[in-house]
Amino acid sequence: MPRIYIYHKRECDVKKCTALKLGKFRLAEIVYNVRELPRTSLLLYPFCENVLSPIDKEIASRGALAAIDCSWNQFQTERIPHSLALRKLPFLLAANPVNYSVPYRLSTLEALAAALYILGFTEHSSLLLSKVKWGATFFTLNAEPLSLYSKANSQEDIRRIEKEYLSLYGIANPE
Repeated sequence: MPRIYIYHKRECDVKKCTALKLGKFRLAEIVYNVRELPRTSLLLYPFCENVLSPIDKEIASRGALAAIDCSWNQFQTERIPHSLALRKLPFLLAANPVNYSVPYRLSTLEALAAALYILGFTEHSSLLLSKVKWGATFFTLNAEPLSLYSKANSQEDIRRIEKEYLSLYGIANPE
């Protein structure tokens, strides 16, 4: 199981912040500078080209799995260390109360749990989701795509599966 890090930008309501909740339960290490992430981490980053797939398990296992907790509406691109492997998540629906059933609008906890599931760390994924009331709903909403993504053999497989869900939900271009 990979170590989990969260680069926290201090832009959220601390009472609702799923990232800080993971830190409180010692399920993730919270850092406040992107340079504090382990050099060989796999960083969930929605503005990159590469999509997360099971073949990335080794990267996360060797280094860490990391996420950025910030207001993506206000996000200003900053220098991300070149040593980090950047991956975006494929199509999934949010279960959090703020963005319920909205594609791609996952909380930090949901994003990390989804990544863990896709990488094959399903028990740890369940542990993270058990820390919020709506955690089981995330699995219910995304059971089929998560299962398919976790069995994919390449990024191309992930993109093909994602394309099917985008078509099903009538989404032309998620970017």
